[in-house]
Amino acid sequence: MKSPAPPHEAIARVVALALAEDIGAGDLTSQSVVPEHARFRAALTAREPLTLAGLPVVHEVYRQLGDPEAFDDVSREGAELQPGEVAGIVDTNARLALTGERTALNFLQRLSGIATLTRTFVDEVAGTGACILDTRKTVPGLRALDKYAVAMGGGVNHRFGLFDAVLIKDNHIAAAGGVTAALRAAHEASRNDVRVQIEVDSLDQLDEALAAGAQFILLDNMTPVQVQTAVNRAAGRARLEVSGLVNLRNVRAYAETGVDDISVGSLTHSTRAVDIGLDATEPR
Repeated sequence: MKSPAPPHEAIARVVALALAEDIGAGDLTSQSVVPEHARFRAALTAREPLTLAGLPVVHEVYRQLGDPEAFDDVSREGAELQPGEVAGIVDTNARLALTGERTALNFLQRLSGIATLTRTFVDEVAGTGACILDTRKTVPGLRALDKYAVAMGGGVNHRFGLFDAVLIKDNHIAAAGGVTAALRAAHEASRNDVRVQIEVDSLDQLDEALAAGAQFILLDNMTPVQVQTAVNRAAGRARLEVSGLVNLRNVRAYAETGVDDISVGSLTHSTRAVDIGLDATEPR
């Protein structure tokens, strides 16, 4: 499932912070070395296989620097690029192009890294019916962009924050007095359109959650064998999600249990930035 680009204000806010952090009082190198009116044309080029995400952010970088026409897309968001293939072209004043280079690349490399890792997980579970979900384990301030990148890689966005769904975790259960008490309280307090999900870390808790009418259950830190047992016990009475212990070596085993969703925190909390370069094409 693909999501639309993040709201413009979300992109504009983080880009403004990033540019202020990088430029400060001015780009000393470009201002001292590059002629004031020189032009610069360069291609944002993949240097390894990747799934592309972040082009709207590159546009915003150069818009904020003063040239909204500086960047042209060549590839589409979500595209699979091979080394040497071009994501887009920067064609603008040379000082402006070089001042924005690192900020544009930082965003594009990170977001494409998230999309690439997500696509790898999605491909690994292909044909099983399981969905790959993200989590709230994102870089503070970048959640809208991180989750957008997951969607560009073919993943599905879990709740955005604490405000759009109820997810009862182990500490909530402890504070509420148990699985049944926590579920009852959540359902009584929530609107009908708010999803209520509960985390369980044992088959006994699963049985209690099912008996209490849970429709969305997260199976935390269970092995594939335990998840298979949970799927059999639930027998379609609840949508089941796996979280914890999941990696590329075992995600297929989890998916083949028949579980509905697999959430993967590493998509956003420890992804590797992919290698993309800004390569001059026609010096002017």
